[in-house]
Amino acid sequence: MSTPRLNGIIRAFESGKPAYMAFAKLDKQTAIEMSDAPYDGIAFEMEHNPYDVSALGDALQYLLNRKQIAESGSVAPKVTPIGRIPANGVEMNQSFAKQVLDRGCYGVIWPHVATVEQAYNAVASCRYARPKNAPLYEPKGVRGDGPANAARYWGLSMAEYYEKADVWPLAPRGEILVGLMCESTQAIENLDDIFANVPGIGFILIGEGDLSQELGFPRQYEHPEVLGAMRRIVDICRKHQIVVGNPHVTAKNHSRLLEEGYRLLLSAPQRSYGVVGQAREMAGY
Repeated sequence: MSTPRLNGIIRAFESGKPAYMAFAKLDKQTAIEMSDAPYDGIAFEMEHNPYDVSALGDALQYLLNRKQIAESGSVAPKVTPIGRIPANGVEMNQSFAKQVLDRGCYGVIWPHVATVEQAYNAVASCRYARPKNAPLYEPKGVRGDGPANAARYWGLSMAEYYEKADVWPLAPRGEILVGLMCESTQAIENLDDIFANVPGIGFILIGEGDLSQELGFPRQYEHPEVLGAMRRIVDICRKHQIVVGNPHVTAKNHSRLLEEGYRLLLSAPQRSYGVVGQAREMAGY
């Protein structure tokens, strides 16, 4: 009998379906509201918001829902949490990834990864060390060993956690996703080499904002040059069978994105304020 998949984003990928996610602020109320949202995953945003691992730990706990756990029989939250860290790829900063994973996140999004060396470091930072003769040795793991909090959050013994705390799809039983943000022309030029030399990349997320800035069309996501650069990324990802994601999915563009081959779709979550919102509308606000 196979053990159930803990990471809902990977579950969607393995089933051949697109995965849906949203970026979210790092606070308790957001975590509570997102715990029952129709998403496969949530990315706690710590690149442009403050990096706070204590707040992350609280948010992860508030993301758990006892009723959902009882009904599903799974100890994992319904909406899989991952973290976007502040360090750009060029900074080679392993500590942010280590702390996010040690709190219990099921993956890490690395901003501004543009070279083979940076991509290798991103994957290696999310893997534990192992003997050189072990299968799937590369990329050589450099994650420090401190799994107690993460194992507890995943509902596993430390031995069980070690078995699952590896990067997918390199390790088929792995539950950790490494997402690299492709958001520069340098990254696009190096993407073929990155995929050829760095196994263990879970997905590429296009950084339309920074890419459009560099191309000279800030946030003009429908500009032909921006769309052309994004199509290059999608084509390279398709060639290497790597999931590619878009961070600005709307009602207007989601059909086109699915047709173009995006399999990770991130949209802004909408909150309903119920009676207050209805009353303001009736009052003419």
